[in-house]
Order: sequence, then structure tokens, then C-alpha cells
Amino acid sequence: MGETSGSVIGRDFAADGPWQKMGADATGFKRPWGRACFAPVHDFGSEEMVAWSASASPDMARQAELLDRLLAKMPEGATPALHGDMGRQHRHAAWRGRLRGAGIVQSMSRKGNCIDNGATEQAFGHMRDEFFRGRAWPDFESSKADLDACVAHWNTRRRRVKLKGLTPEEFRNQPLAA
Repeated sequence: MGETSGSVIGRDFAADGPWQKMGADATGFKRPWGRACFAPVHDFGSEEMVAWSASASPDMARQAELLDRLLAKMPEGATPALHGDMGRQHRHAAWRGRLRGAGIVQSMSRKGNCIDNGATEQAFGHMRDEFFRGRAWPDFESSKADLDACVAHWNTRRRRVKLKGLTPEEFRNQPLAA
């Protein structure tokens, strides 16, 4: 279903600053009460989870919410490349049209090649280790609340060596303070 795009960024995930190159993906976690589906947009320059959406099912409503949040935060004049896999959500006409309309360049991994989406997969791996592994929630809503808190921690308190000891938010705000 849907069209694909070429890999605009290849495997060059390096970015000099925020809002240049980003990665999008979606994942689901099985729980006794059902699924917890998580879809973030990860900025390769600032290491920030710029936007995210969580739902109990992997549907396009979650993807629309993700784009709403991303576009609300996108600075005027920014034209980032958004790299993702060939999942149905990234090939969907509504997704592709909204990206194009916002001036976001879509980039896609080659089919069946997770290395092409390595930067986003690595961030997901850290999220799985730090948030999901070994934890249980009584229902979806409590897991969503904790996920929102985890992303806030990721963006505002989790320091990175790559960012010279700054948090993603501190790194993103640097040019404003200079």
C-alpha cells in the first residue's frame, strides 16, 4: 500500500544541528491488557524526541497525531529530511502528502534493511532498555502517562556525551543563548 521514497540521507545520520535530519519509526509492545504502540520522531542533531504519539493500536490516527505534534514544533523555514522505514504508515498517501505540504523531505530505508534506519533503531533500543524492560502497567493509560514522563526525561534530563554533556533540550537551545 502506498508509494515509497528513496533514501535521501543514506546512512549519513550526522547533522550539525537540530531540524536537519530526523528519523521516524513505530513499535509496539505486547502487554497482558493489549498493545502499547509508540511512534516518535527522533532528531539526529539534538538527539531529542521532537514529537511522539502513543496508542493502543497501530493506526493512522496515531500517525496523524504524531505529525500534528511535529508540525506544531517545527521552526519556520525548517526543511528537515525525515527518514523512516517502508512501513505502511510511512507509505500512506496522507502521511506523504502532509510531509510534502510542510516542506519535509521524505527519506526511506531500503526494504528489509534495518541498518539504513540505524540511528532511530538505536534510540528505540535505549528507550526499550530504559523504559519498557521489566516493567508492567495495569492498563494502557498508565503506561502512556509513564511513557510521556520517560520522553520528557530523555529530552530534558538525560545528558549525552555526543552533545558535550548537555541534554537534548539544552543543546537545541544553545544558539538562542549565544
